[in-house]
Amino acid sequence: MTAAAELHELLLLHNATVAVAESLTGGLLGAALTTTPGSSATFRGGIVVYATELKATLAGVPQPLLDAEGPVSAHVAAALAAGARDRLAATYGVGVTGVAGPDEQNGQKVGTVFVSVAGPGGGEVRELLLSGDRDAIRHGAVDAALTLLAETVTGHG
Repeated sequence: MTAAAELHELLLLHNATVAVAESLTGGLLGAALTTTPGSSATFRGGIVVYATELKATLAGVPQPLLDAEGPVSAHVAAALAAGARDRLAATYGVGVTGVAGPDEQNGQKVGTVFVSVAGPGGGEVRELLLSGDRDAIRHGAVDAALTLLAETVTGHG
């Protein structure tokens, strides 16, 4: 069983739903969460906010935060998760932002990734430094987000 299929079962068990706001993954996280038949019972939807200004207008990241920290930070990831949860009316929101390369962004190294989950019990953010090419970094970010979500839902995050 895939991680996404296990998450679907876990969310069903907890009568919970999830929504995502993703940047560097460009929709891969939402795609992963919808591979399982019946995933519409647990996946509310996703917001792909690749452009910085869309993080504010669509996902609700405060513009002053983006101005101060740029689009890649722990606080932005947390705001993305909270925005997904609130705007898409889900039990859990997941936010992902980072730098997939080939160049640094706002002083952040390639491979810097922040994943966050916001839920009924609060939120958590993890910072990662992933290696590899763009594809490896993006897929690594999805895997980390799925892991953090599973840990949060089970109370082990």
